Amino acid sequence: MCLAIPARVIELCAPDVAIVDLSGVRKEISLALVDEVALGDYVIVHVGYALSKLDPAEAEKTLRLFAEAEMLPG
Repeated sequence: MCLAIPARVIELCAPDVAIVDLSGVRKEISLALVDEVALGDYVIVHVGYALSKLDPAEAEKTLRLFAEAEMLPG
């Protein structure tokens, strides 16, 4: 089973590279597949790639559900 998860962009490192945060875990990802990502945006991440941007309210709702299911670190 594959899982793509919402993560918040906390740093833009290069034109197609960002650092994202997910419950305190920071990871470098590629933005090559998504246009116009800004600091604070939420993106769906799978295998180190942002697949799409996500509405902040929807991202927070999804992260709450993952936390309740104990699927997130922390």
